[in-house]
Amino acid sequence: MRTRHWLPMVLAGAGGLIGGGLAQHFWQQPNEAKAQLPVPPARLDDAPAKPSGDDFEPAVQKVLPTLVAVEAVKSVGRVKPLEESGSGVLMKFDGFRGVFAVTNNHVVEGAKASEITVTLFDGRILTPDRVWTDPASDIAILRLDADNLPAAELGDSDKVKPGHWVLAFGSPLGFSQTVTHGIISARDRGQVTLNNTIRIKEFLQSDAAINPGSSGGPLSDRSGKIIGINTAIASGGNANTTFAGISFSIPINLVKRLGREMLDKGTVQRGYLGLQMSNALDAKMALKLGLTKLRGAMIEAPHKGGPGERAGLQAGDVIQKVDGLDIRDENQFINIVGALPVGESLKLTVWRNKQSKEVTLTVAEWPARK
Repeated sequence: MRTRHWLPMVLAGAGGLIGGGLAQHFWQQPNEAKAQLPVPPARLDDAPAKPSGDDFEPAVQKVLPTLVAVEAVKSVGRVKPLEESGSGVLMKFDGFRGVFAVTNNHVVEGAKASEITVTLFDGRILTPDRVWTDPASDIAILRLDADNLPAAELGDSDKVKPGHWVLAFGSPLGFSQTVTHGIISARDRGQVTLNNTIRIKEFLQSDAAINPGSSGGPLSDRSGKIIGINTAIASGGNANTTFAGISFSIPINLVKRLGREMLDKGTVQRGYLGLQMSNALDAKMALKLGLTKLRGAMIEAPHKGGPGERAGLQAGDVIQKVDGLDIRDENQFINIVGALPVGESLKLTVWRNKQSKEVTLTVAEWPARK
């Protein structure tokens, strides 16, 4: 599933586009940090009123020991090695022994395990003995062979709502163990593209300040439970790469699910229906099609030879339900299909020619990039 319309966006430290403004990854080249004006103390709460200064301190003290700095030297195929840095968080995954450092794929992509260093809160410097990466979700998992590693408490990102207070942790612009605060501005942001590989359609959006160097750092709730991994910022469509009030994080429930699959199988398998999705279903288009609600995912075109084309799906069809589940928009539809097991039979309720019809098809595996 792909959607062509994107919000311009920048990944902290890398150039890429999303709709509406530039976005960037949050790693940076280590020697480029410059002094900045002091940042006000972070504050956090989930209550209607803004908390007093001491109220967020327990959450900060809970998360900081699990915060790590990640540096990668990328030498393969380069005349001069490229050094990049980001952040990460120590986590456990159900069913797997040990503690892992989780960061963004773009922080370590192209680096060997021996070229990556992880600096802990207590000053220890470790090198991972194995690295798992998933470019499509921008997640990387680093296995650390060490004792007495703390692990962050993980929250439930499905329960996060706009208005909830959050804390962002990382090493922005080279300033380690930095904490900023804000609120969840929106969830399920899908009109965001960071490069040609990232397919996330459910970013958490917040206004917690994040800058280059913060990529891979944790986003926590007011109790210190991790609810996301910081990944990108919107910069208003210009060359400015510093925080402009909009940041994006990978929901921790997605990290947990994909992380377990990566550790178990070595890779992530994604469902595929061979459909190019459209963002053109606005109120005017819905009325033209005979719909009474602005709901559903509209097909721009089926991919030749894909499951959708073989099942008879057409450009302009609006997918209203997946196995009886109402579909809100194309981003939700893409999320659902991507998480489906390959080979599963799927029943879609489709709106065509001002009436509903049912289509059955089989989920295929997302084709490998050539």
